[in-house]
Amino acid sequence: MTESMTEPKTGLTAQCPTETSAEPEQRPGDGHEATMLLERARAAVDPVLRAAIGSLPASMRRIALYHFGWEHADGTPAGGGSGKAIRPALVLAAASALGGPTARATAVRAAAAVELVHNFTLLHDDVMDRDATRRHRPTAWTVFGDAGAILAGDALQALALRLLAEDPHPAAPAAAARLADCVVELCEGQHADTAMERRGPGEVTLAETLAMAESKTGALLGCACAIGALYAGAGDADVEALDAFGRAAGLAFQLIDDVIGIWGDPLRTGKPAGADLAARKKSLPVVAALTSGTPAGAELAALYATPHQKEDLEHITLIVERAGGRDWAQAQAADRMARAMQEVARAVPDPEAAGGLLALAEFVTRRNT
Repeated sequence: MTESMTEPKTGLTAQCPTETSAEPEQRPGDGHEATMLLERARAAVDPVLRAAIGSLPASMRRIALYHFGWEHADGTPAGGGSGKAIRPALVLAAASALGGPTARATAVRAAAAVELVHNFTLLHDDVMDRDATRRHRPTAWTVFGDAGAILAGDALQALALRLLAEDPHPAAPAAAARLADCVVELCEGQHADTAMERRGPGEVTLAETLAMAESKTGALLGCACAIGALYAGAGDADVEALDAFGRAAGLAFQLIDDVIGIWGDPLRTGKPAGADLAARKKSLPVVAALTSGTPAGAELAALYATPHQKEDLEHITLIVERAGGRDWAQAQAADRMARAMQEVARAVPDPEAAGGLLALAEFVTRRNT
């Protein structure tokens, strides 16, 4: 049962849940193992998230609870999910890989902070991209307006930094600084993305699109892993190796996400089929197709220079595939995953200890929703 706005709220200084059970056996590439890690992360961070959001003024609290899927727009409890918890799971898995179950338990508050920042970006991105659905229901801005969604996102970012400011763990100040730097990089990536959308289809390079994707997606996954390492007391070299691991896995994640954005099943994704193509988004498969030097790439450029026609979407989807966009994105995702494995091995050479991180990275690049 979810909380309603009228129920008693706990403050941000409420104790984080602790975990004393032994770590499960970890097998890289095991989808069941990754699912279990995600479920454990969600169970650990949700109480912290609810307490943090419960401290917001009523107007912001209502929008945030709706965005997380815990309430309907009228404030009544909802049973919707609040996302896959990939980023908090990475925080906890990194802490566990380098410091064991004790480090994992102390990193729960930091994991919640990362998830708050992630959801701040989602609220803002939905406004800027004019996305009408997320998690199978209307986005917050379509229900509460642009200003409400933007301000709620700002409030979530503030809550994230407050969680870390109030955390007595010795790594909290370094984690807060790292998360703040990450937010700046996320904003830089989003600015690059919006600027690219105003340019013609022949004016965008693949290299800058990859760099933008790393800033928008890889930065926060890298930050999540690095923060987990900080909470485990790791040295600088290991922290940076896990940041590089997360960035590589994050770029693989974005590549697959862009593939799903074109070829995914809307019943599973919760978004209309071809939404990115209809909006003329320069996603990674599209830019790969546009820069392929093929006749199909030239045809795609001509179509992308014209206003959206619903009947064109199926044809454009086929052209992107013919120009090699889908194959390129899938091959690049595999390459980035290989790089991610090399990076994690630098910090955690024991495959068993690194199993949780590897299982999560494999999971996000093999999803179909």
